[in-house]
Amino acid sequence: MPALVVGPMLRHVDTDSASIWVETAEPCTVTVEAGGRAYRSPTFTVHGHHYAIVDLVELSQDIASYSVSLEGEEVWPLAGRPPSGIRLLPAAGARRLAFGSCRSSVPHDAAHVRTYGEDVLRSYGRHLANAGDAEWPDLLLLLGDQVYADNPSPDMLAYIRSRRSTPPHDEIADFEEYAELYRQAWTEPDIRWLLSTVPTAMIFDDHDLRDDWNTSQPWRERMAGTSWWRRRVVAGLGAYWVYQHLGNLSPAERAADPLLRTLLDRGGRDGGDALDAFAEKADAEPSSNRWSYARDLGPARLIMVDTRCARQLTPGDRRMLDPAEWAWLEEQVSAPAERVIIGSSIPFLLPEGVHGVQNWNEALCDGKWGPLVRRWSEAFRQAIDLEHWAAFRRSFEDLAGLLIRLGKPVLILSGDVHYSYLAKADTGPVYQVVCSPIRNPLSRMLRWANVFTQFSIATLVGGLLARLAGIPRPPFRWRITKGPWFQNALATLTLPDQVTWYDSGGDVLRPIESVRLE
Repeated sequence: MPALVVGPMLRHVDTDSASIWVETAEPCTVTVEAGGRAYRSPTFTVHGHHYAIVDLVELSQDIASYSVSLEGEEVWPLAGRPPSGIRLLPAAGARRLAFGSCRSSVPHDAAHVRTYGEDVLRSYGRHLANAGDAEWPDLLLLLGDQVYADNPSPDMLAYIRSRRSTPPHDEIADFEEYAELYRQAWTEPDIRWLLSTVPTAMIFDDHDLRDDWNTSQPWRERMAGTSWWRRRVVAGLGAYWVYQHLGNLSPAERAADPLLRTLLDRGGRDGGDALDAFAEKADAEPSSNRWSYARDLGPARLIMVDTRCARQLTPGDRRMLDPAEWAWLEEQVSAPAERVIIGSSIPFLLPEGVHGVQNWNEALCDGKWGPLVRRWSEAFRQAIDLEHWAAFRRSFEDLAGLLIRLGKPVLILSGDVHYSYLAKADTGPVYQVVCSPIRNPLSRMLRWANVFTQFSIATLVGGLLARLAGIPRPPFRWRITKGPWFQNALATLTLPDQVTWYDSGGDVLRPIESVRLE
């Protein structure tokens, strides 16, 4: 009989529907029984792996428990685990969001806990298993680096070495390895149960593909010169579409997806070629596909922005978002809502001094001080990750102006930098809320280095360097009002305006700080 490989994962949920994603060991029909009704979907196949996403529609109330069957054989829930339920989005809107980024899927033994700390997502799952309804989030936002394709765990490295000795050594090479990477990331029992019963929305960052992905045009040219990058990026984007992106979409959006229709129409025949062609085009022509998406959460509007694949890397006219993506973002931000929540894997508001350093470096990379300095500056850009919104200054200024004109509260949720903090603009209610990492902390030496450079030296010299390069001042100023905290963390946003960061001790969730946005 077919077996469940990954999942079930509760993905898109609104006021009257829910979507459940699974990976199975064989082609089959997947049945979800919930609220006295049965919902079915056939699997589709890519590269020898089998997936389905089952839409539960016309729901009128929360589901206390659901089950999953494959060809009539029940495979979920697991014995001894709490039931997996479905909490619909309240008619009045979302009450609480949980969010974080950067989770390395290493084992949970004592040796790895000493190096990587405790997995706060795992602790959160254990906490919710015994928590009252008031503590449950309506949505869990995973803001990038859900997997580390360029720095796999020991178990993943053993899997890679068991099947090949070709480049890229000690990194993911193809779809088969990505499938195993996701399986290892999402099947630890407490994580698996959490993902089966809390709706999730996701967006990639660089490590889902590779460190510094799309930092600059020279970076792309260097990677294109390797023997293995084309296969890697095609596999990475294809796997992202299957494992992360499909579940971000509503049932209606998914029904209109031409690639999914192609795969389902093949009737179980392998569609790896169609997936690869889609992924290769998405990398070569970013405007051919949109990874960004938006959802109405009642009075709040959530906009998850692709800040990696949609970049325009033209020297002298770098943009975080290409023209088509920028036009889409303008439209989404302008839609009716009391407040806007933007999910950006990389922070929009960095410490001000670091912002100035990145402005300065971009100008030098564009030749401000000549070709020799340009080459040195490009190496510097890649070496210390100068690739945030500040390093795409034109896009930063465009978005800053847009948010100022908006005249309503804007909360930008981000990760990436491996520390957590809150920043506030001095013009209007614009907040940057960062929570990173879920499980991948900086070493103690790197923590002190970050404090010293980003909150000390950079504060003094960043603005000066930007002025020396002729960079105009940003449209507004901002300051860090809470943090930084460097431990593993997960955060919650209790709407409309309370943010709480948590860490974990002895697998018990502990608050770090709670603040009301004013």
